[in-house]
Amino acid sequence: MRILLVGGGGREHALAWKLRQSQHCDALYAAPGNAGIAQLAECVPIAASATADLVQFARQNAIDLVVVGPESPLIAGLADALQEAGVPCFGPTRAAAQLEGSKAFAKHLMAEVGAPTAPFAVFDDADQARAYLRERFLQRPCVVKADGEALGKGVFVCDTLGDALDAVEFLMEQGGLGEAGRRIVIEDRLHGREMSLLCITDGERALPMPPVRDYKRAFDGDRGPNTGGMGCYTPLPDATPALVETALQQIVRPVIREMAQRGTPYRGVLYAGLMVHDTQPYSLEFNCRFGDPETQVLMPLLQSDLLELAHGVATGARNATALAFEARAAVCVVLASGGYPGAYRTGLPIEGLDAAAKLPDTLIFHAGTRAANGQILTSGGRVLNIVGLGDTLDEARQNAYRAAEHIHFDGMHYRRDIGESVL
Repeated sequence: MRILLVGGGGREHALAWKLRQSQHCDALYAAPGNAGIAQLAECVPIAASATADLVQFARQNAIDLVVVGPESPLIAGLADALQEAGVPCFGPTRAAAQLEGSKAFAKHLMAEVGAPTAPFAVFDDADQARAYLRERFLQRPCVVKADGEALGKGVFVCDTLGDALDAVEFLMEQGGLGEAGRRIVIEDRLHGREMSLLCITDGERALPMPPVRDYKRAFDGDRGPNTGGMGCYTPLPDATPALVETALQQIVRPVIREMAQRGTPYRGVLYAGLMVHDTQPYSLEFNCRFGDPETQVLMPLLQSDLLELAHGVATGARNATALAFEARAAVCVVLASGGYPGAYRTGLPIEGLDAAAKLPDTLIFHAGTRAANGQILTSGGRVLNIVGLGDTLDEARQNAYRAAEHIHFDGMHYRRDIGESVL
């Protein structure tokens, strides 16, 4: 098969690495790719947002399957455009991707199917939002969310009424996130342990992957601003099979059934962001794609053929009843540019990659990198994903941090507490 992978981050490098292992992969293209993906695929200079150009490339190059990494192209309707052109796509349609594209849509759907989730209200008017906050959250924490796609920057966890009012002003009156924040969701703040549960679904069944815990804050001890993710680990000692089955029964499967009944079947990866209180999972949000950096710890452990799975979902072939994963641990540490998630420099040379890559039980997935004049340079906020593998979480963690110490670029920073809490 001839495959086109859309995207150019660490998630896509991990997907390219896994797709390349399939005996069915005859040719692999990536748009736009990065310096790491370029070692596995032919990178083509087409942006992930350039729907018409991607469709044209797929048709002209006899692509058998398109695998989409980031959410933005899916929310914009890339899967629909490819289907109209007769090209199978692993990823949900625009209507189905509303589960991530609109927080309000997702919350209303959760409520309709009875999925456990925080009480919420949706507002298009800032004055009404402020009145609701003063009435309900005078002495209680809450969460204010931009309705639209905000690349991980649209959720404000507010400890005080003042914090919440500031979030409303930033989103609705200052237009801090543009159209994404013109409508907001305000909900009760849930407490517990966060967990990412990713499933591959053909629109009817959900095939779960091992739960992952990721770290959103920029600095150790969960301090600093939110980011796209600074690291993650799997397995989770507290994610029992019974807990996963509860999440599937009460949250994931009802949502998949409801989407099908509405005539907008969800096919692709459904990522449920969960909060677990005691043994009860609550739904925080849905994402319509593989997580980043969750994918970077899941792909090294996946024993099933990803290409077979993705092609089966995209073409309607029911070819799998379960996913097979190696019973090992994986820890991902993100190496970020100085200043991230704020302003940062790019074009800085990266040293030590070859030495780190030679270490046992270590994988390096490139995120914000590019090649120039024989060097690998930084080109983004999250630059590299260092994945350590091991028979235990402690061993995997040691392998990840050992490799991280070999790598250097000016201003590089990373969290040193990924997976520490479970040891």
